[in-house]
Amino acid sequence: MKTPLSAEPANDLPKEAALIKRTTLAMPGQLVEAESDREIVAAWLMEYRTSPQTFRQYRKEAERLLLWLEDKGKRLEHLDRRALDAFEAFLADPRPTAEWIGPPSPRSSEAWRPFRKGLSAASRRQALVILQTLFGWLIEAGWLSQNPFRLMRDKRRRLDNTSNTIERYLERPLWRWCWQQLNTPPPADATIRVRYECERQRFVFAFAYLLAPRISEMSHARMNDFRMREGQWWWQVTGKGGKQASIPVPDAMMAALGQWRDMLGLSATPSPEEETPVIRTLDGQRGVGDNQLYRMIKTTFEGLAQTRERESDSTSHEAQRLRQATPHWLRHTAITHQAQQGVELRYLSRTARHSRLETTARYLHAEAQEWHGQINRHALDLPDDASDDAL
Repeated sequence: MKTPLSAEPANDLPKEAALIKRTTLAMPGQLVEAESDREIVAAWLMEYRTSPQTFRQYRKEAERLLLWLEDKGKRLEHLDRRALDAFEAFLADPRPTAEWIGPPSPRSSEAWRPFRKGLSAASRRQALVILQTLFGWLIEAGWLSQNPFRLMRDKRRRLDNTSNTIERYLERPLWRWCWQQLNTPPPADATIRVRYECERQRFVFAFAYLLAPRISEMSHARMNDFRMREGQWWWQVTGKGGKQASIPVPDAMMAALGQWRDMLGLSATPSPEEETPVIRTLDGQRGVGDNQLYRMIKTTFEGLAQTRERESDSTSHEAQRLRQATPHWLRHTAITHQAQQGVELRYLSRTARHSRLETTARYLHAEAQEWHGQINRHALDLPDDASDDAL
């Protein structure tokens, strides 16, 4: 059984962090107290304890590296350039499968495994980006003296996790079709549970599309986060890095919220006293966690993909896109479609809560479409009045 890291983003320090407090400096020049790789990684993770989503993502990648090294009897200091290539290959195809891959399970369970499946190229790139951040911190902390990531010849291509435009979104015709499917009422003889689940998935997609939240922001949302000021509704959200923001709520979102609240047996609009979850489990009371919400959205995407495949063989590409889609695609879709509908960049950036305008600008696809349209005028069959004078 693989033993996961025990660090958790909580007020009480975890086992590794507690050990850090009791130990003395192990090496001259070491700035963080630790005696093992696990302890020093736990100390690094504690830097992100106020951002649970980032904490869990970073823990997952650091954990996989530590477990891989431990399996080979090595430490962080043994990760050289050749080992880095071997680790990247391992991320794509973790073997032996039974030891590394398994279904979602509690971290305390013997059935827990570090992987659900091998990582795609994009996921491997993201893992390397996170681990490069870890190694940079370890060097600053005096734990390591060298960084193998700097030896990668194609470092910029592999570790630069940005691109000129956002590609992971649903184009407007495909989103329109998805929304039509989500609005299809259940059969007349459907059970109360089926009706509840249909209404919930409709609301989840409306929430994601209209307000562009991150998945953790959706799962943590409370009814009284929706507040009225001077006749207009706003959504109060605590986002990435603990940053608080107030986002305009469009009428369509309030209508979707009202329909969802009706299913819950509540009034059309929330009151300031309703400190209850927005998205709820089947009992209509408890909130859903990040992982549960992630699986709900992925399951919906899979169902939509199957429906799209049944409609026509010519839509297999769209079905494939739907299977690739993750909850974060809904955020990308929301921001991209707002940009395409003419929302100004300054407002778009505030809705997305990006720290830099350059990040938001990646969602602007109009220039690329215009470029493609103009180049498309260039054809093999030239018009009769074409002239060489233009050369």
